[in-house]
Amino acid sequence: MKHESIEIEKRHYEKLHHFVNGQKTPGQSGRFGDIYNPALGVVVKQVPLASSAEVKQAIGMAQDAFPDWAATPAGRRAQVMFSFRDLIKSHIDELAEAVSCEHGKTLDDAKGSITRGLEVVEFACGISQLLKGEHSGSVARGVDCWSMRQPLGVCAGITPFNFPAMVPMWMFPVAIACGNTFVLKPSERDPSCSLLLGELMKQAGLPDGVLNVVNGDKEAVDTLLTDERVQALSFVGSTAIGEYIYHTGSAHNKRVQALCGAKNHMVVMPDADIDQAVDAVMGAAYGSAGERCMAISVVVSVGDAPADALIEKLLPKLDALKVGPYTHADSEMGPVINPEAKARIEGYIEKGLEEGATLVRDGRGTVVAGSEQGCFVGATIFDNVKTDMSIYTDEIFGPVLSIVRAESYDQAVQMINEHEYGNGVAIFTRDGDAARDFANRIQIGMVGINVPIPVPMAFHSFGGWKRSLFGDHAIHGPEGVRFYTRLKTITSRWPSGIRSGAVFNFKAGGEH
Repeated sequence: MKHESIEIEKRHYEKLHHFVNGQKTPGQSGRFGDIYNPALGVVVKQVPLASSAEVKQAIGMAQDAFPDWAATPAGRRAQVMFSFRDLIKSHIDELAEAVSCEHGKTLDDAKGSITRGLEVVEFACGISQLLKGEHSGSVARGVDCWSMRQPLGVCAGITPFNFPAMVPMWMFPVAIACGNTFVLKPSERDPSCSLLLGELMKQAGLPDGVLNVVNGDKEAVDTLLTDERVQALSFVGSTAIGEYIYHTGSAHNKRVQALCGAKNHMVVMPDADIDQAVDAVMGAAYGSAGERCMAISVVVSVGDAPADALIEKLLPKLDALKVGPYTHADSEMGPVINPEAKARIEGYIEKGLEEGATLVRDGRGTVVAGSEQGCFVGATIFDNVKTDMSIYTDEIFGPVLSIVRAESYDQAVQMINEHEYGNGVAIFTRDGDAARDFANRIQIGMVGINVPIPVPMAFHSFGGWKRSLFGDHAIHGPEGVRFYTRLKTITSRWPSGIRSGAVFNFKAGGEH
C-alpha cells in the first residue's frame, strides 16, 4: 500500500471479514477493531470482532468437516500441502505486502518470516511418514501389537501480531495434515495475511470447513477455550495471557500449548570474535524492531572488555542503521506495531534512566521524513544494567538492548538460570569447552553457540522452558505431530489355532 493511496477518514476504512466454511464472511457483531499502518501512525482498516455465536458457528463448521477430513488418506492430505506450498511461493509478494502494511516490518523481513512458515508447510508435506506407528509381531503366541496416531478433532490457534504469517503456519499445516480441522484466531492488529492464507488453502484443494479464520478479541478467545468441541489449542503471545489460556483451557479438558514471553540473553566471552558478536546483535536485537520472542534483548559481558568493545563497534553501525517505512527499499528497521506500543517502549526507556542504567543510545524522538506520525522507535542501548531493573526483568518487545556486566562465566550462567523466562539464549566464544558446558548447564529451551537467534528448523521443535512455555509440547516438528494426535495401541489375536479355551493372563515369556 502506497502512502498517497491511504485515506484516513473513518468512512473510507476498508472493512475486513472472517473466513468460515470456505467463504469470506462479514462480521455480524457490530464491533470492530482498528488496524494501523504503523509507518504512518494512522488507522487504515477495520476488523470485525466476532461474537461468541459467530465463533461457535465456525467451530460447528469445523466439527462437521472433521469426519470426512480425518478419513482422507494421509497421502491426499499431503497433496493439499504440496499445492499450498506452491501457492505461497507464487503469492509471496502479496502476503509480504499484507504483513508489512499492517505490522510495519520491512518487505525483506516479511518475506523471510513467510519462508520460515513455509518450511513448516514443507515438513507437513511428509505427514505420511510422520504418522507411521510401531509394530511388534508375536508379543505372545499368535498375538501382535501395534500403535497408530489419530487426529483429535477440532483444534484452534491464537496467534500474535509480530509474525502474522509465520506463527499461523507453525500451527494449522501440521494440525490439518494430521487430519484435524482448525479454527484460527489471528491477532486483530494485523489479520489480513491469515485471511489470505485461508483463501490459499481453499485454492490448494482443502475442503470447506477444515480451516476457518475468525477475527476477534477476548470474547472470541474465551469461546475457543470453553467450547467442548475444541479438543486442543495452540497459543503464542505474552506470558500473562498464555498462562490464562493454559489454565482455562486445561480446566475445560483441552490440550494446550502456550508459547509465551521471553528475555533472551547473549553471553559474550572474553575470547569471542567481537566483530561477529556485533553483527549478531545488530540483527538479533534490532531486526523487526525488536518485536520477536527470540530477539536478543540482553547482552551479558563476561568482564568489562567485551562490553566496552561491543559498544564501541555498535555505535557507528547504529549511526548507519536505516530506519523507515517498508515502502522505502533501503529501510532496515521499520516501526513498532502501533502508537500504544511506541508509548510503552518509550516508557521503559524512561524507567531505565530512573533506575540508574546508563543510556548509551536513546531511540526516543526518532522521526522519519514523510512518516512524521509513524510509530518509530530508534535503536536503544543501556549499559550497566542491573538484574533488579525493569528493563532487565520485563519483556519490552522493542528495539531496546540492555548490557549487563558479569564478573565471571559462572555468574553469567547463574543470572540467566535465575530469570523467570527460558525461551532462547546464545553464547559467543571460541572455547569449545565453555560452549559445551553452557549448552548442558543453561536452563533454557533453545540454545545458540555463536548463533544469536537459535530458532530450530521446521523438522525440529520450537519451545522454551520455565514461564516461556505452558504445556507439555513444543510447537511444530515431531512435538507438533504428537500434540495434534492421540496415540492408540492395538493388541490383536485371531481365532485360528486357539484350542485351549479362555486365557486370562499372559504367562512369562509369552508362553501359553
